[in-house]
Amino acid sequence: MAGVEQIKVESGEAGMRLDRWFKAHFPGLGFGQLQKLLRSGQIRVDGGRVKSDTRVEPGQVVRVPPLAVDRKGDAPLTQRTMRDRSDADLLSKMLLYEDPQVFVFDKPSGLAVQGGSGVSRHVDQMLEAWRSKKGEKPRLVHRLDRDTSGVLVVARTRQAAMRLAEAFRGRDAKKTYWALVKGVPRKREDRISSWLVKEQTPDGDRMRLARHGETGADHAISHYRLIEQAGMTLSWLQMEPFTGRTHQLRVHAASIGCPIIGDPKYFEADQNWEMPGGIQNRLHLHARRIVIPHPRSGTIDVSAPLPPHMVQSFNLLGFDEGEAPDR
Repeated sequence: MAGVEQIKVESGEAGMRLDRWFKAHFPGLGFGQLQKLLRSGQIRVDGGRVKSDTRVEPGQVVRVPPLAVDRKGDAPLTQRTMRDRSDADLLSKMLLYEDPQVFVFDKPSGLAVQGGSGVSRHVDQMLEAWRSKKGEKPRLVHRLDRDTSGVLVVARTRQAAMRLAEAFRGRDAKKTYWALVKGVPRKREDRISSWLVKEQTPDGDRMRLARHGETGADHAISHYRLIEQAGMTLSWLQMEPFTGRTHQLRVHAASIGCPIIGDPKYFEADQNWEMPGGIQNRLHLHARRIVIPHPRSGTIDVSAPLPPHMVQSFNLLGFDEGEAPDR
């Protein structure tokens, strides 16, 4: 850096600790070096001395002395790697909705949202390619299972992330899923309420039904409605989770004797049952629609088209997307 910089605090950085503000803008600056600059008064806010835990507010000006590290976002576009360009291109193809606060993507089946064992590419990693000019990376505010397709909401600013996360925690977000399941439920519409507990298995985390009061058990509530059926073999369910437990809809579908087609963890069938011809053995669970308060005002209401393997299955079964209730 050539000389002293005067950087104004943005609206999305309200209440951020100064050390975290520096981590966001100058990720290469070590904590020890930051403390030394603060103690010597070389870093100031609105001309006054500050500490690492000082909270900054929009409009304040941070004095930044010459540093031996780059400011985030300074690298020119020509220095992006091929992976960055590939990720940016895929994100563009996935994009369903955007405004200054929010992105909504149509996540394809098979793409993980976050990293984990055996995961080489995931959405959180890809979002690095869409950092803003200020160096701010879009933030995940909810999750989808790796093999579940559909709407995924991402915040573009820290403030938007806080408000969207509050909406999800407060259950102000209405999530609608479509699932193709084995068999036909006894009731055309019902509420499923159970307790779920997570277990470690050789194939990864798995949820099981539990008793109220069992250690580690969480309450899970879902609603389903039968939209259409193919004889007594397969059904198209519209499902809405009122809580957000791991694998909740997958476990609940299996608990009523109608596991989701292609579910590698929870689908169990007797030896006489066979997958109908032409239907791929892939998870048939799709996050169809989300309705959630916008971080600023109004409402976000976005729907995602069915993934190719579910389009193929619906066509084979003669299911018409127009039969689904708009609610």
